Amino acid sequence: MNVNLYRPQFNKMDPTEKQALMENLAVRYDMAFLGLHTFERWGQSCTTGVFKKDGREFVFVPGDTVTLGWERFAVGLNEESREELEYLFQEWEADQEPEELIKESMAPVRQASIGPMLAGRELEELCWEPVQLDDPRLTAHPGWLKEFRDFARSDSSSLTLHQSARMERTEDGFQTWIYHRTEYEALLDQLKKQGLSLPTADEWAYLCGGGCRTLFPWGDGLDYSMRLHWFEDMEEDGDRPYDMEEPNFFGLSIAYDPYMREVVQADGFTTCGGDGGCSICGGLGPFLGFLPCSPHCKPEVQEDNELNGDYDFYRPVIRVESA
Repeated sequence: MNVNLYRPQFNKMDPTEKQALMENLAVRYDMAFLGLHTFERWGQSCTTGVFKKDGREFVFVPGDTVTLGWERFAVGLNEESREELEYLFQEWEADQEPEELIKESMAPVRQASIGPMLAGRELEELCWEPVQLDDPRLTAHPGWLKEFRDFARSDSSSLTLHQSARMERTEDGFQTWIYHRTEYEALLDQLKKQGLSLPTADEWAYLCGGGCRTLFPWGDGLDYSMRLHWFEDMEEDGDRPYDMEEPNFFGLSIAYDPYMREVVQADGFTTCGGDGGCSICGGLGPFLGFLPCSPHCKPEVQEDNELNGDYDFYRPVIRVESA
């Protein structure tokens, strides 16, 4: 086993050694090496390699043996989180401690050996294929084209015809997509043909939390100073991303939107990192709304095998041989 590919030793390497290791990985996996970058957030940091292949950016994530899952607060709720939960409990007339309620949604505590990997830095969309407006698969549907013409004359920024077609306004005009129904197994097969995979639920938890023992990577309570998707208006800040969307300590944009479920590798269609917005739609507020984004939340086994292009997204990974 190459111990340099694992976090305890990897973090001790000097930049010259890391540079050589990353250049070797770039050759082995036919990637462009973009350089070493230091990512630091929420008390964790990693100086690692960033790569590019087929238009995607990947980051090298060293392996490690970590504790995953949650059963009690490591630090305790901050005042704002406790007040939010106490208000909900009063509304529900519930006689329960916050810790008990949270634990019901959390995976059990366990030790996990995570191998080194090259992980896609961004989530990628499923089921939607970008096409030209004159694509025969679009022009065969006059009703869709009429909807698009009406949209083009409106002030709206986008139009989605449920699981059929989509159009968005861009700086250069319009972009259109068509929808393909996709099964979970088909996604796994497509990725395998490209030499890619999905992270397992344990790997996803590591990518998200880095082995943190708090409920979230930054602590046990929600950080209300952050600008949270669905709870903050970002129009005044233009294209500035939401705080949780910014790269984490591994350089990954992960678990930042409860509406976006991340598909993981399992025996059946399973997701992490969001519940499709069910908690937010149910009016449960920001703390419980973002609880599915905790690295320790139970993976959700879906009822069928068909992916939902509106809520399901994926992150490609390449597992690095460490022998």
